Amino acid sequence: MAQQSNNPLHGVTLETMLNELVRWYGWDMLGRQIDIRCFNHEPSIASSLKFLRRTPWARAKVETLYLDSLRD
Repeated sequence: MAQQSNNPLHGVTLETMLNELVRWYGWDMLGRQIDIRCFNHEPSIASSLKFLRRTPWARAKVETLYLDSLRD
């Protein structure tokens, strides 16, 4: 079994990442950082999670922004 101890995303759910990003940036700034419709048009956690779970490129952008935010 592979160890995940060096993976900073291990154990962090997509919902947790999204909630933290919204708390840090707000929807307006998050929509500027990652320009996707679910962040810019009537944003909600539920609709964003639905989109991100089936759109790998968008999820990767959220994960990258989350990791960058942790470093700051």
